[in-house]
Amino acid sequence: MSTINVAIDGPAGAGKSTIAKMAAAKKEFIYVDTGAMFRAIALHCSRLNIKAKDKENIIKASKKASVEIKYIDGEQKVILNGEDVNAFIRTEEISQMTSTISAYPEVREILLGLQRDIAAKNNVIMDGRDIGSNVLPNADVKIYLTASVETRAMRRYKEQIEKGYDVSLENIKEDIEKRDYQDMHRECAPLTIADGAYVLDSSDMSIEEVVEEIISRIDGIK
Repeated sequence: MSTINVAIDGPAGAGKSTIAKMAAAKKEFIYVDTGAMFRAIALHCSRLNIKAKDKENIIKASKKASVEIKYIDGEQKVILNGEDVNAFIRTEEISQMTSTISAYPEVREILLGLQRDIAAKNNVIMDGRDIGSNVLPNADVKIYLTASVETRAMRRYKEQIEKGYDVSLENIKEDIEKRDYQDMHRECAPLTIADGAYVLDSSDMSIEEVVEEIISRIDGIK
């Protein structure tokens, strides 16, 4: 039997990672957080003091970085040059840098092969910005997960506060709006609703309701 591939796309702060992770666990699929892979590249470049706009050196550094996905006790670990960097890739600084460098075709190409290889060998739920339109255009289920800017900003604010970061709700809202614009208007693989994708607005839905909606669509595959 061929593998089942589920693509979940959507804007920053829509809850894609949380939703995809929970749905994957319930279906016993492998969850692939492509955004985390790009975040690892951003962290690598940041540690080398390379600015996001320095495309030439970003590409050079990306080629030398080793990014792997490993599963330890059922949890996805992003391994950068042999180091588990899950704890360092979710800051606002890295988020902004990720949005910029992920628009570079050369950086996307570096990670594309790994992402497709994982999907070819496993039942996966993969989330990102262009999974259904570019990475897995033949995915069995395509979801475009979104929510209002206000809802997404509040979710991100609570998440950062719980982690002990001193953040401003208004700044987070501005960052999300800025990132939405960047993601939707970049030349390479912009954020878009893929052909055949089901648009799911989670603004007034609980996490559990969203997960169940996605699982029902997976179970409905003929």
